[in-house]
Amino acid sequence: MPHLFDPLTLRGLTLPHRILVSPMCQYSSTDGLANDWHFVHLGSRAVGGAALVFTEATAVTADGRISPQDLGIWNDHHIDPLARIVRFVRGQGSPAGIQIAHAGRKASTAAPWDGRTAVPPSDGGWEPVGPTVQPFTAGYPIPRALDTHEIPLIVEAFGAAARRALAAGFDVVEVHAAHGYLLHQFLSPLVNTRTDRYGGSFENRARLCLEVVDAVRAVWPERLPVLVRISATDWASGGWDIEQSVELGRLLAARGVDLVDCSSGGAVSYAQVAVAPGYQVPFASRIRREANVPTGAVGLITQASQADEIIRSGQADCVLLAREMLRDPYWPQTAAADLGHPLARPKQYLRAAPHGTTAR
Repeated sequence: MPHLFDPLTLRGLTLPHRILVSPMCQYSSTDGLANDWHFVHLGSRAVGGAALVFTEATAVTADGRISPQDLGIWNDHHIDPLARIVRFVRGQGSPAGIQIAHAGRKASTAAPWDGRTAVPPSDGGWEPVGPTVQPFTAGYPIPRALDTHEIPLIVEAFGAAARRALAAGFDVVEVHAAHGYLLHQFLSPLVNTRTDRYGGSFENRARLCLEVVDAVRAVWPERLPVLVRISATDWASGGWDIEQSVELGRLLAARGVDLVDCSSGGAVSYAQVAVAPGYQVPFASRIRREANVPTGAVGLITQASQADEIIRSGQADCVLLAREMLRDPYWPQTAAADLGHPLARPKQYLRAAPHGTTAR
């Protein structure tokens, strides 16, 4: 079996190892534009040796932002600031990835440190959209239900975002269909109570996600990978679950998705999540095994030995770290040293490296 520091090939892209930077919202943008904060945040993780650095959830429409401070890629003005980041990240030897997203009914909310309440139009917010008019929970904005004729516009927005991401130089695009955002809202029977062709049966609830994937794959080069992040379970009775996730994984693989990034939860506020170290790894393992598609594991992965065991035991093909990367942007270097697989370091940092470490 491969180990944590073996290469991972997805289509024409070979990652140098299997530690990826998970998308992490920074709530630090103006009008969706990337700025110096994003440059330093993402660039430092590339300097730290990550195999792939993802942007935060980057909105495909202005009203698809989680907060007014989210990154965006809904118009061409967003391309150049992102391209600057991509050039630096790739210059450190790390491919660059972008997660494209639409927040749906969870849009127009304040940053977490400001209380995650609704942001009214008078303060720069807007009316969000969703599969129905039900808000996520008390204090969140009340969405407007999407008409059937509007849904193709959402699909087109994802395709257009992928084209802009390619123009910015990204190597990987990930479709965000997790954490209770729009595509997950349509997947979950607890949220999606529509009676048209986008609601009801599994086939209908999965329709929007699959249409978005088709639109992205149609414009993304054949040589480059497309990933999809899903919530493997809603952690609530009667909701989206691992069995449906396995079936979705099969459908995604058939449509040219190269890896399923397996998270969980976010659809409903009353979910009962069994949080523990590596608590989402079994989802990645089962989807990998039963859907026959590569998977990524995420969630309370903090130790090098833990991450290595996930790969060596065949539970997932890569690990995606978020909070641990915030604590230590150089975690891949530390993990490599712990496991006896030293990574090349920037020549500027060689003076602090273990003996025998090479430069990149």
